[in-house]
Amino acid sequence: MIEAERRLLDAIDSDGIVALASALIDAGGENPGDTEESVATVLVDRCRQLGFDIEIDEVAPGRPNVVVSVGGSAEAGVLFLGHSDVVPAGGGWSTDPFAAVVREGRLYGRGACDMKGGLAAVVVAMAALKRSGTLSRSPVSLACLVDEEDTGLGIRAFVSGQHTRNYTHCIVAEPTDLVTITGCRGAANLAITVSGHSAHAGRPSNGRNAVSAAARIVVLIDSMGEDLKAHAHPALGPATWNVGTIDGGTGTSMVPDRCVITVDRRLLPGEDARVVASRLQCDIENAGIVGDGIEVAVDVSMEMPGFLTSENSGTVVAAVTSVTDAAGCRGTDVWTASCDGGFVVRDLGIPTVVLGPGEIETQAHQPDESVSVQQLCDSARAYALLASRIVASPAVMSESRGSGPSSIAASVT
Repeated sequence: MIEAERRLLDAIDSDGIVALASALIDAGGENPGDTEESVATVLVDRCRQLGFDIEIDEVAPGRPNVVVSVGGSAEAGVLFLGHSDVVPAGGGWSTDPFAAVVREGRLYGRGACDMKGGLAAVVVAMAALKRSGTLSRSPVSLACLVDEEDTGLGIRAFVSGQHTRNYTHCIVAEPTDLVTITGCRGAANLAITVSGHSAHAGRPSNGRNAVSAAARIVVLIDSMGEDLKAHAHPALGPATWNVGTIDGGTGTSMVPDRCVITVDRRLLPGEDARVVASRLQCDIENAGIVGDGIEVAVDVSMEMPGFLTSENSGTVVAAVTSVTDAAGCRGTDVWTASCDGGFVVRDLGIPTVVLGPGEIETQAHQPDESVSVQQLCDSARAYALLASRIVASPAVMSESRGSGPSSIAASVT
């Protein structure tokens, strides 16, 4: 590791990571059920104190997207991506979910893992870059967006908006246990509305039973799994269907005239949720479920695209090497979850990885959510190295090129 990078890592404020992550947890931001404004206020206040450039876009009342930046804007740089909302706390906690506490080396609270800890690590890494003089004409930015946990309001506004800076690399700071995630399937939520005709249950033939028609649709969807397995992606596996809820009828003695099914459909890169919904509509009609008083409408209520970034991408190389130097080798993998990164790849064409502190399957979205304080610090170190190797100032680049083959600063730009 070159001397400039050592100075950069020395500038990482470990206590500042815990303090900021704790303040972000305390600010709440449950979704659905709250707004993200209080979380954004904490983030903006801290970044203003650090001297960052700040842009705020209120995409809905009380729901501001925040983009904070350091460095120049004349050339393309690095975009870190995160979200300010958290899933509802629910029950079963041994601590107050919105009163962060550190215990035995772990930070507890709703969002500690997903993803207030990752946001704090990025901010502290950016502050270290600013203090160390590493930055040049390229920006390092954090886009902290709303509504990631529900309908994607924030990311859709972000990718469709006008931006004052350009980026050639994107790192989504979601929890990956510091494994570099090179791709993931997308996700679509479909709402299938079945309409029938109500009647007295004493003569059900007078009505058209929407629940019975919905049951046939559920069986049809379950039968589609084998075909998806036969067309699995070589790296990401197959797309999948999952029937999540079914709600219909108003009373036992009435023929139900309406039923709604919600379905999760995991998407492979390049799949379009609207096309998937249209095909399902055709399959339902071809199965003979529609007609004779039964109508069906399939609508997309949420879409999150999938993506896959090449292992040879400069973004992947920079991420893996930086994590190795900061915390030891963690390697690469693909994800079973989905994230906002797919929009960045599809709509902005920026190579993207997911990389952050915490374990999504064992810690996120459950009671007593927590993250390792050590991993928060390791993440900030890795983020700082990664960004510096991509957007290093001319002086640092010169020092890096003279330091031998271990440096990748020139090869990832």
